[in-house]
Amino acid sequence: MPSDLAVIGLGHHGLPLAQAAVAAGIDTIGYDADPRQLGEPAAGRTPADIRRMVSGGFRTTTDPAVLGRVRTAALCVPTPLGTDGTPDLTGLAGAARTLAAQLRPHTTVLLESTVLPGTTESFLRPLLEEGSGLRAGRDFHLAHSPGRVDPGSRTHTVANTPKVIGGLTPACTEAAAAFYGRLTDKVVRARGLREAETVKLLETNFRHVNIALVNEMAVVCHDLGVDLWDVIRCAETKPYGFHAFRPGPGVGGHGAALDAPDALLHDGARSPGPALRMVGLARQINSRMPRYVIQRCATLLNEHGKSARGARILLLGVTYRPDLADLQGSPAPEIAQGLTGLGATVSYHDPCVPDWRVDERPVPRADSLYEAAAAADLTVLLQHHRTYDLQGLAVKAQLLLDTRGATPAGAAHRL
Repeated sequence: MPSDLAVIGLGHHGLPLAQAAVAAGIDTIGYDADPRQLGEPAAGRTPADIRRMVSGGFRTTTDPAVLGRVRTAALCVPTPLGTDGTPDLTGLAGAARTLAAQLRPHTTVLLESTVLPGTTESFLRPLLEEGSGLRAGRDFHLAHSPGRVDPGSRTHTVANTPKVIGGLTPACTEAAAAFYGRLTDKVVRARGLREAETVKLLETNFRHVNIALVNEMAVVCHDLGVDLWDVIRCAETKPYGFHAFRPGPGVGGHGAALDAPDALLHDGARSPGPALRMVGLARQINSRMPRYVIQRCATLLNEHGKSARGARILLLGVTYRPDLADLQGSPAPEIAQGLTGLGATVSYHDPCVPDWRVDERPVPRADSLYEAAAAADLTVLLQHHRTYDLQGLAVKAQLLLDTRGATPAGAAHRL
């Protein structure tokens, strides 16, 4: 039986897309070559979400034959950064070959995975054409739409977040627009594939550069004795020309900053001169933040007559985002490693993470939060989950370092 949509890859981008499609009444199947992915909700999605999707007709499969019976196929496989600092396309290549073997004329193929400009046309298109014997733009539609997911947010959903699309041809763009128009309130047409791909690059780098700015300000303000959190509070009252970002122990998430000048275009084209030097500097600044947190921990302990060696340190919140069980890019492992390297005994508490390992070694989990904070020489808030009563923790903890600026003024030492 034909389906309207096949979502290939049920992770960070794929499952939210499938959920939105089911909610819009679109007959949707989810395909993933890894059976484990079919049973594990993506970040921000709960088993209850999955049950509602299933009751709405959603079904999952590892059988690639179903891909030949859909009108639209969306590729949402992960493309994590490889050792060369560019997206690893291994998973995308495998998914593309699987789809190509089943591809039928008149299908609309959408790529939502994060890729470099030029990837859809120079990498994905040949795989689809060679494997299917069909030609993109003539026999099937090909378009790119950068994934826009705000994990765990009930405010920003697929339905109310504008969807950017760019097609290989104008007809491809319109085919993609017709599909996404069923899911979202607003469709934004880019000039072409590369423009749509570069939107994600700009959005991700914008976040990293601005976080780097406030992270550097955090270090400077601490040295000057200035309360950066109060500075930000005041600055964000400006109704124009300012967008508030806040510092933290590092930058996590699924979108990594990209600055490599020789890799900005997948098809080998080069940009004139050095590329995105500001992004490269931002990456350096943000990558230093876990080490800065470790340094602040050692300094605080020393100021209170204690040494990091032998100290009991409790880390609160080890996920990259509050109230989600998503560890992607979290600075917590590096901080735990650094503190252990100084001779500290590290434990953790996180309501979203029942088991946590660093370097394949289990980190002891605190069952009783207040008792653990009272027993620890230093408690470090790395992520502000809503279940944390920070005022109560500030009273119980011997020493509290808040890297998120979430505690009441004067209740803790802030980053």
